[in-house]
Amino acid sequence: MSFEPLKGIRVVDVTASLAGPSCTQLLAALGADVVKVEPREGDHARAWGPPFVDGDGVLFFAANAGKRSLAVDLEEDIDVVLSLVDEADVFVQSLRPGLAERRGLGADALHARNPRLVYCTIGAYGATGPLADRPGYDPLMQAATGLMSVTGEADGPPVRAGVSLIDFATGQWASIGILAALLERETTGAGRTIDTSLYETSLALLSSQLAAYAATGEAPGRHGSAFPLIAPYEVFPTSDGALMIVAGSDGLYERLRGALGLPDDERFRTNPDRVRNRAELAALLTERLRTRTSAEWEAELTDAGVPASPLRDVGEAFEHEQTRALGILQRLGEGTTVSPPLSVDGERIRHRSPPPRLGDYEDEGHGSEGGHGSEGDHGPAR
Repeated sequence: MSFEPLKGIRVVDVTASLAGPSCTQLLAALGADVVKVEPREGDHARAWGPPFVDGDGVLFFAANAGKRSLAVDLEEDIDVVLSLVDEADVFVQSLRPGLAERRGLGADALHARNPRLVYCTIGAYGATGPLADRPGYDPLMQAATGLMSVTGEADGPPVRAGVSLIDFATGQWASIGILAALLERETTGAGRTIDTSLYETSLALLSSQLAAYAATGEAPGRHGSAFPLIAPYEVFPTSDGALMIVAGSDGLYERLRGALGLPDDERFRTNPDRVRNRAELAALLTERLRTRTSAEWEAELTDAGVPASPLRDVGEAFEHEQTRALGILQRLGEGTTVSPPLSVDGERIRHRSPPPRLGDYEDEGHGSEGGHGSEGDHGPAR
């Protein structure tokens, strides 16, 4: 039996780029009917490429499965959008700060029409503060919050994380808030206004680094693949590549020491000892690990109960038997995407349809005939 707890829930999605679409894609995978409202020329993420899948950029393809598309002008066709809102359960928007209110799509206006509506804003810097009116994107937040300052090698420049983790995490936070508000509505009968932003999500991702700064007054720096609070907890070179070793406790370190045949050394007996003497420990481990291949050491350490993995590229992860065994890769139309990382009663949750063609909601006999959209209207807060 399929798991569709949101079946019967209508979501009006006025978001673009990645954070908002990833939120509403998850709601669609859980059974919601999601209508993606986009300008006549389409969400600008459709053009982010190459590569493209079935004519749309891969980022759009990976974040918009299971939806239908309504192409409108938010000014000229506002009545069409409002008619959707009147029958909706959830409204999600990532418009530029203030634009929703100017277009008559603010939380107060929509709640006046539909008191049961769960209204969610996904913004850039948050609802208040001196930067609240600014737009923003994932890499901008990585720079603004200090995330880039802790990413990269110690002697190299700050770098952007290789994935849009702030976008995806913000979409997840928005989903959590929406689901909680829908659950509460079962008791109260009333909707809520949910607000989250890329800036807040980035700060949340940096919670341990911010706590460390509060405790010491010193901003943490970059440590490459290492984690500053644990050692050894980083990548080491082998004879043919590199191996990530995660010895997150004294017991795991003892297993690692035994597997590598290293002597007991008082400098490395406890984690605080190992963190203080990280450089000496890394030199000792590097010398030993260079003597064999990554595959040989992975087998040896796994047998000893030490978490370890060779560094793989994305293609190798795509083809790996563990990825295949999980069944998380899903063929959708002309391309392959990733299903939600959720299983229920042993059954993988799947996207129910490929991303929509632009305006396919109108093709089904809904929507407006007129209007020429403006990407500026739909330009996201992020």
